[in-house]
Parts: sequence; C-alpha cells; structure tokens
Amino acid sequence: MPRDQVLAGQATIVPAIAPGATPVAVKPPRASQRGTTAAAAIYRDLRADIVSLARKPGDPIVEKLVAEAFGVSRTPVREAVLRLADEGLVEVFPQSGTFVARIPIAALPEANLIRKTLEQATVRFAAERATRSQVAALQANLERQREVDASGCADGFHQADEAFHALIADIAGYPGFWPITQQVKVQIDRCRHMTLPYPGRLATVIAEHEAIVTAIADHDPDRAVKALGDHIDGLLLTIDDMRLATPLYFSPAEALT
Repeated sequence: MPRDQVLAGQATIVPAIAPGATPVAVKPPRASQRGTTAAAAIYRDLRADIVSLARKPGDPIVEKLVAEAFGVSRTPVREAVLRLADEGLVEVFPQSGTFVARIPIAALPEANLIRKTLEQATVRFAAERATRSQVAALQANLERQREVDASGCADGFHQADEAFHALIADIAGYPGFWPITQQVKVQIDRCRHMTLPYPGRLATVIAEHEAIVTAIADHDPDRAVKALGDHIDGLLLTIDDMRLATPLYFSPAEALT
C-alpha cells in the first residue's frame, strides 16, 4: 500500500469523553474506560505481532484497518501506537504513516547485558532455594520444549522458553524480576524469533536449558549463573549473521563487537 494512503495525523489524540450519567447500581463502562480497554487490547496484539515478526520491520500499520478489525474508533489505535513508539517498536512519520520499526542493532548488546544481569540474579537464588517439586516443574517444562521442538512449532517453543525463564524467577522468590526482564529484552526477542527456524537451533537452546536445570537441581549457584550467562550470550553470536542475511530488518549500524 502506498505510504500516502497509510496513517496520517498521528500526533493528535482525541480524549474519550465519559458521559455524565448519574451513578446507578449497574451501568455500562464509561466511554473513557472502554477506550482504555480497547487501547490496551490493541497494544497487546500489535506488540505480539511485532515481536513475533508476524508484522515485519518496515511493514505499515494502517490505523483505519486496525480500528475496523477491533470495531473501535481511531483514538484507541493512536494510543496503542504511541505506547509502541515509546518502546521503539514502531516509527511514526507525519504525513506518511506508521511503520514497524527496524531492530536497533546497536542497542542489543546493552539490552542483553541488562537481561543477563537480572536473570543471573534470579537463577542464583533459584539454585539456592529450589525444592524437589520446583525442580520437577523445570524438568516438565524441558519436556514440553522437546515436544514442541519435535512438532516443529517455533511459536510454541518460544512460549515454553518464556515460561522456563519466568519459572526460574518464581523459584527464586522474585517473580517481579520477569516482567522487567521482558520489557528490557523486547528487541532481543525479535531476534530470537528470527533464530528459531535455524536448523538445530532449538536443540541447542534445550541443551543450554538442561545445563541450567542440572545446576539448579544440584544447588550449585555458581554453575547455574555461568550456564545461564552462556545461554543468553549465545544469541549475540548469531545476530550479526542475521543482520547480513536480512539487512532491511535492522537499523543501519556497525557490526557488533
């Protein structure tokens, strides 16, 4: 679709107006509440599409089509787009439109380091505190990863992978670390989705996860920290190759060092 047909006037947000009805025991949500709920749903779905590469870098996000799909006005769509822009997932060009942002390769090493620092903290506590039933839960998750690997379902594997890391934070006693980690690693996750179809990639990730679980089961914090650090750093080794293979997916930058 030509860009002149894509979103225009993104900078203007029209606030929803709540009706001034007298409160009663049961009443429908106010217009502002409905708008907030719609904006949150649109944000969630667009974000998931962008991170999973269902919407690829450079793809247009057509406000009218999104609004029609959700059965809402353009106001909640604009609110969702602004949230995505704040995260660096979309770019808004006045008079041209809104497009899925390319992956900022120069920002990935720092994001990876922050993620590693957070997750190494939780895995250390997990190795110190894990009960037998919690280790069994990790092992059950590993089995789920093997099943989805055998089925060839990359999206299913990503979900199991996310659940694995979230479980470690739960076992550590600091589940709040995981939402922070998810926010930090959003651009890294786009790269992760690119690597999943690579031959042998899922088997490699599962082996790295197995090393982490073994260290936790052995209550060896130092080994758990090293295993998790090696696992997270492994992705960076493939990012520059991905940039060369799909240059249009990445923002211009020097090769990673």
